[in-house]
Amino acid sequence: MAAIELDNLTKVYGDGTKALTSFDLSIADGEFVVFVGPSGCGKTTALRMIAGLEPITDGTVRIGESVVNALPPKDRDVAMVFQNYALYPHMSAYDNMGFALKTRGLPKAEIERRVTSAARTLGLSEVLKKKPRTLSGGQRQRVAMGRAIVREPQAFLMDEPLSNLDAKLRVEMRAEISRIQRDLSVTTIYVTHDQVEAMTMGDRVCVLRGGILQQVASPQELYDRPANLFVAEFIGSPAMNLIGARLDGDRVVFRGGSLGVPEVVRSARPGLAAYEGRDVVVGIRPEDIEDAAVRAGGDPLSVEVDIREDMGAEVFVHFAVDAEPVETREVLEAMEEEDVAGAVHERQRKGVPFIARLERGTRAREGERLDLTIDTARLHLFDPESGAGIY
Repeated sequence: MAAIELDNLTKVYGDGTKALTSFDLSIADGEFVVFVGPSGCGKTTALRMIAGLEPITDGTVRIGESVVNALPPKDRDVAMVFQNYALYPHMSAYDNMGFALKTRGLPKAEIERRVTSAARTLGLSEVLKKKPRTLSGGQRQRVAMGRAIVREPQAFLMDEPLSNLDAKLRVEMRAEISRIQRDLSVTTIYVTHDQVEAMTMGDRVCVLRGGILQQVASPQELYDRPANLFVAEFIGSPAMNLIGARLDGDRVVFRGGSLGVPEVVRSARPGLAAYEGRDVVVGIRPEDIEDAAVRAGGDPLSVEVDIREDMGAEVFVHFAVDAEPVETREVLEAMEEEDVAGAVHERQRKGVPFIARLERGTRAREGERLDLTIDTARLHLFDPESGAGIY
């Protein structure tokens, strides 16, 4: 096991495309770190540079005490788990897991000890004689993980290992990978585009955009104190609601009304003082909006319900707010899907689209008025030009 140090890690392709720019990160021994971001943000490139599968344009990769820039992948003492499992179809699960050990010339007894031990940890003891084609998707992924575990590497590198699994199995394997990493205490870097995976698995999460590290923090800090609009919009499901407003004393005023900015917010964000009388971006998470008939308190907001989505334990209510939309490039990038952005434009005829995450007892009905309350103690505020959080 070992710490990993990335210093000014940079990747520029031959055509001048910058895939990664000045990426600095220190990963502690035994830490579980997740790289997350939309497609093309540089997360997989960074992982492949650490593994030695992608040449480094500039910067340094240090694993343990050694700079490994010039070392081939086999000499870096890291194990990679791929999205497509990369199992040998003609070999049994046992032989797949032990193949790397066999090529290294380890004794049969040692190979058997490591493989059977990993199989017990992964719940694979009963399928070691089976070929990959007879295994379920979850079992194949466990075999791929077992192949990494038996090597007893200094670090695990995982590139979207759950993306080929169905939703239910992804949830199960998410918990399984977290448990195994915790039990083995092996330094792990995990790449995903799924922010739910990132938030539930990582000790720390690195959010990337366009090859640049936006923020690295614990999942809770990312949620509570996003560094900028991109992180705010990318982290959280459903995404944060955003509107343009103006700070006027202890209130933020927008086209269709205003919200109070309580003392707890102002004291936690002393930088707000410099924005008096200026434009700001106000962020409200869907879970900080309540049905006034179910739970009182907070600033009132009366809306017309556009769409009601019953999710079982909760209800998502869509409506529009009369305010200036926030359409910066980083916000649209965080939405990821172009059709989502298109739907936003379509619905802006009625105002800025909002989502509230309400308790299932809400009486919200499509086409009817609904009185809501907003927990203004949890307002998020951003600079409209730079997109940076105001703290």
